[in-house]
Amino acid sequence: MRRRDFITASAFALATLPGSRRSVAGPGAAKYRVAIIGRTGQGNYGHGLDVVWNGLDQVEVVAVADPDPEGCAAAARRLRAPASYSDYRRMLEMERPQIVSVAPRWLDCHRDMVLACAETGCHVFLEKPMCQTLEQADEMIAALEKRNLKLAIAHQTRYGPALAHAQKMIADGSLGDILELRGRGKEDRRGGGEDLMVLGTHVMDLMRFVAGNAQWCFAQVRSDGHAVTRDDVRDGAEGIGPLAGDEIHAMYGFDGMTTGYFSTHRARQGASARYGLQVYGSRGILTMTTGAVPEIWYVEDPSWQPGRSKAPWKRISSDGVDKPEPLSDPNQAYGNRLIALDLIRAIETDTQPKGSMYDGRAALEMILAVYESHRLKAPVRLPLENRRHPLSM
Repeated sequence: MRRRDFITASAFALATLPGSRRSVAGPGAAKYRVAIIGRTGQGNYGHGLDVVWNGLDQVEVVAVADPDPEGCAAAARRLRAPASYSDYRRMLEMERPQIVSVAPRWLDCHRDMVLACAETGCHVFLEKPMCQTLEQADEMIAALEKRNLKLAIAHQTRYGPALAHAQKMIADGSLGDILELRGRGKEDRRGGGEDLMVLGTHVMDLMRFVAGNAQWCFAQVRSDGHAVTRDDVRDGAEGIGPLAGDEIHAMYGFDGMTTGYFSTHRARQGASARYGLQVYGSRGILTMTTGAVPEIWYVEDPSWQPGRSKAPWKRISSDGVDKPEPLSDPNQAYGNRLIALDLIRAIETDTQPKGSMYDGRAALEMILAVYESHRLKAPVRLPLENRRHPLSM
């Protein structure tokens, strides 16, 4: 990929365009009605997608839905929600919220919950990954597009101010031409297929953030040292859907000269410390973790051997390049808040969130392309022609 022009937008901007709905940011203005969908014991409330709305002046939490009575009561207390429901469809019908957090981590419910939100005219803050299959993702997007509704997905890393500084640095040519992207999963007990789906979605999203859409994928999935067959397919934990493999190696082609690689393998010593993405350019290397405030470093060294060249690593923080990180205690609540504010901005300006439904689908497509390539024993073009789950065929 040649150096491309990046558009850097503030995660805090809440500007309203002429003709869009009235901003609710001012004192005394009407507030957005927000509802929360959770599922105690089956995905719960994701990574804080319920409490993110607490303390935001622009919104009021009007209700929570959870089929578990104790879980629902607890959620209502911590959210100070005046109403609670066991059935989320009933909640949407009665409360008519404008924004809904579809919070459960389990994927088996995402499609139905988002479609119900779309039918009621609600914008959505959705836990990642988007859903189980591209069929489901297509259906969700079509329903939201029909009513001009926005969906923000919980890919927190792309919202961090440090990433905006890295984006500008790449645009300014500090890394030169982007030649390679190298991503790894967390590689804990979930190493392999579960790691690819649950945590790989962040890495895929970062690859796209740097290099744009992947054009093709060539991959192999292995289990206990052999190539995965139908006999190795199993139901994934936490509603993931079909799953296979304890070792995955994938190669992606992007525009121009950029090639991306993703790998995950179970039970590698110190593997969680390698979780993230490395960007190799013709002038140097950038390495980053994931999360609300990712740790990002870069080195200007075209040899890619800073140990030999003695080139110094420099920190890219929320405060800029070669500066310490000013946020002493970053957490998921901070990242979720950035997403929530950006979703409000997108609603008010009739634009897409920085991490939209299209970004969620594209990350899922890169994930499922791994299984499709393995199934066909050949490279596959993206977007995938097959919208079903490759492991179900």
